Amino acid sequence: MSSAAGAQNPEIVVRAGRLLDGGGGSQTNVDVTVRDGKIASIRPASGALPPNGIDLSRRTLLPGLIDTHVHLGWYLNDKDRLHTDDDGDPPGKQALAHAGNAWATLRAGFTTVQSVGEPDNKPLRDAIAAGRIPGPRVLTSLGSLNERTRGGSPDSLRAAVRRFKDQGADLIKVFASKSIRDGGEATMTDEQLAAACGEAKAVGLRTLVHAHSAESIKRAVRAGCTQIEHGVFVDAEALKMMADRGVWFDPQCGLVFHNYLDNRAKFEGIGNYNAAGFAAMEQAIPLAEQGIRNALATPGLKLVFGTDAVAGAHGRNAEELICRVRRAGQSPMDAIASATSRAAESLGLGTLLGRVAAGYAADLVATDGDPSHDIEALRRVRFVMRAGKIYVNE
Repeated sequence: MSSAAGAQNPEIVVRAGRLLDGGGGSQTNVDVTVRDGKIASIRPASGALPPNGIDLSRRTLLPGLIDTHVHLGWYLNDKDRLHTDDDGDPPGKQALAHAGNAWATLRAGFTTVQSVGEPDNKPLRDAIAAGRIPGPRVLTSLGSLNERTRGGSPDSLRAAVRRFKDQGADLIKVFASKSIRDGGEATMTDEQLAAACGEAKAVGLRTLVHAHSAESIKRAVRAGCTQIEHGVFVDAEALKMMADRGVWFDPQCGLVFHNYLDNRAKFEGIGNYNAAGFAAMEQAIPLAEQGIRNALATPGLKLVFGTDAVAGAHGRNAEELICRVRRAGQSPMDAIASATSRAAESLGLGTLLGRVAAGYAADLVATDGDPSHDIEALRRVRFVMRAGKIYVNE
């Protein structure tokens, strides 16, 4: 495999044997012309490719994948343990680890991610945007709010939202429930959530809400929050509420749980990573799978894709899509849409990203095999372009 980080041509033709456009459509034997970082045209393949053309006639081309929930600041240190603030890693080493996570994610075909919870995401986001390092387009919350933030009064939560806005956050992350180990009990009141999500909306920011229990989900929906994460203990009423009010839902199928369980020794003893926590994760897996099946059966529910990728999972994001299809029964084409056009819409970027269409950003990936028939093909990414720049070309 060869990779050319940042290699860009004024105009380039990409010839695809099969094209999945991100919106549910497909074509065969097409030429996609890229100019100045955007898709200029899509036409039936014809004639010889120009000298700088990319021949993907044996591949399937689709939009760059989007993960709406990752943690690029989480990594395993030199002792093969989860990095913590007191493990002695200097800022430079931390920055390199973050950059490595970003590159692994881009190399796997994810050209846009929403990385939530870490202030260090800002320099990473800005370095990628400036072209100094390779990585996916990054949106970040720069931190999070909970029921105790600045005392927890509605006014203090509103002030915290404005502070994140002033710092350059792209969205607001809110913790509205406890972890699955504690049953996901709701932690923020209706008034607190209304203050946080209402103020975010007032200043033009979306809200991403960590909520495991049905009650915490319902409170967040009533408060007008934008997107619900996790929802391991979601019930039918909460699913219908999200559907009726147009709230995005991002449940996880298995990658985050299996990553923790498979790498238990790398996390155990840190924070709440203990016997009770790991037991709760094991119990959560079938609940999470069933929750996605129930979500898929809820009319009008806007199901979007996010992995909650942490240390050990960066670059493995597509495994979550495979889980959704293989274990939760989502159709491959719908799973792809949830990680392309639908994900872009959830980010407020639906007219710019997530589709292979004229005028959209030239975020393109190609796979060995057709993921609309064999979702496992998403493990076999052979070409990655972001904003017209080629990063991977096998």
